[in-house]
Amino acid sequence: MEAGKRTIREVFNRGRNLEIPFFQRQYVWDEKEWERFLDDMEQISTSKKPYFLGSVILKQQQTPSNSDERRTVVDGQQRLTTLNIFFKVLCLKEDLNSDFQQVFKKQRKPHDNILIHNRHDISSFNKILNLEKLEDITSSDQITKAYNFFKEKIDNTRLAHLDIFNLLDNIVFVGIDLSYDDNEQLIFDTINSLGVRLTTAELLKNYLFNADTIQNYENYWQPIFEKDKDTIAYWDTELHTNKRTLSDIFLFSYLQIKSNESNFSVTPSDKADFFKVEDLFQSFKTFNQRYLKHKLQSEESLAEIKEYAEIFKANFHYESLNDTTPPHNGIARIQTIIFALDTTTLIPYVLYILKNVIDIKTQNELFGLIESYIMRRIVTRESTKTYSKLFIDLIDKQILSSAAFCQYIKKAEPTHKFPSNFELNEGFKSSSLINKQALGILYLLETAQYNSKSSTTPLNISQYTLEHLMPKKWEANWGTAQNLEIRNEIILTLGNLAILTHSLNSSIKNANWSTKKTGNSKSKGLNDYAHGLKTLAPYLPLSDWDESTISARSNDLYNLALTTWQEI
Repeated sequence: MEAGKRTIREVFNRGRNLEIPFFQRQYVWDEKEWERFLDDMEQISTSKKPYFLGSVILKQQQTPSNSDERRTVVDGQQRLTTLNIFFKVLCLKEDLNSDFQQVFKKQRKPHDNILIHNRHDISSFNKILNLEKLEDITSSDQITKAYNFFKEKIDNTRLAHLDIFNLLDNIVFVGIDLSYDDNEQLIFDTINSLGVRLTTAELLKNYLFNADTIQNYENYWQPIFEKDKDTIAYWDTELHTNKRTLSDIFLFSYLQIKSNESNFSVTPSDKADFFKVEDLFQSFKTFNQRYLKHKLQSEESLAEIKEYAEIFKANFHYESLNDTTPPHNGIARIQTIIFALDTTTLIPYVLYILKNVIDIKTQNELFGLIESYIMRRIVTRESTKTYSKLFIDLIDKQILSSAAFCQYIKKAEPTHKFPSNFELNEGFKSSSLINKQALGILYLLETAQYNSKSSTTPLNISQYTLEHLMPKKWEANWGTAQNLEIRNEIILTLGNLAILTHSLNSSIKNANWSTKKTGNSKSKGLNDYAHGLKTLAPYLPLSDWDESTISARSNDLYNLALTTWQEI
């Protein structure tokens, strides 16, 4: 990798092709960016001083010795495209088209553009860059809109402030030149750590397809990843917890499943490398070269990726947090655990089950057992650090039934233990949990109490908030504690926590039990916000709420958990 200051003439070396990957997404800049760009151009031209216009990352491609060199544009597509269109319009307005040719066209083939665009924009881009005079062009694409913007906005007043040669001399980029073997994803993500990530899906698409394999792209990639705006938006959904897109999570999951297939005999060292999400694209290339023997681009491999992606898209929805979780075991309850309780490490194994277990009853039994395992461990405050290794091991050992899961966990190391009923009971009595975990426990217990005959159903998990029934600041309105230490500990346990449909107003949050239930002139109370909730409603008629009633409710919740989350 080489980095340094680059002028326009150095970036647009007339002996090279700058190729925007054929399947890269379209040019997307709009009027906001064009206006700012035009202001920058005026400032550069007026100041006559070097002006930094951002970074450009170019990656060397292998070429025959007698041909022009080829560089792929890893980063800089938007500004390099805009630069070409801007200078084309400016040169035509100034009758300096030959000067444009001397900078942005090839040396040996003067009619060829140095910047070669993607399949979406190449037609409009070439049409504009080949103009001999300004023309009226009508089209809905952003390339044409950019041309029309500059054609309209660069009037005589602005022309007086735009000196082409000053601009060519003073526009400066930070140029980063990558060799053929450099990891462009890692470099791009490092440089753009505060900006928009380059997804693995984008990199992989351009690795798998080119102008000669359009049919494969249209058969296996476009229908599942880029069918329409809604499809693209789905895969671009970014999880708040780890800032990874669903497309990245899917591709990571797929690679974990494939690299644990016994026929590939992937080394432990490579498996460890493949588990690094920041190197996901490089891992795909390594897996393809070492184990697939360069067959990732084959129709068989592409068809399998498509099949897995269809299963993923049909079953994993971040928006499921806006749906009521059903009472019965299945993928919907697992999704609540994954997305609401930040257990995304479970996704590869769940995808593996969905792909390989056809019988829904068998699937749901296994999902129910996984729910029991995860939720019992949350109640008992077991570490989640071992989950990544565990769920990949379950793929490696081909654990695809509840019986096999039980057998594996019983023999697993203590860090993977399945908490017993005794440990679960102790957890309900004494565990102090973060709000998200406590809310998840109470919500899943609540939803498990309903069935098709129930006259009401719970709301979705995102509509509930967590409340301490006896407040943490109890001293003013809750009398004297017989044992201060016991009270301060027990108010943090699950028996004293409840899910409500609305947060209590600050005026009653620390009020006594009676006022918290009925509310006051400023706010409703528990009687309204907990109405119908099976995990709390039975306790609202009580005249007192103290350590003994908290203990009693902890025991009741434990008994609900016994019927919801089975022991092995």
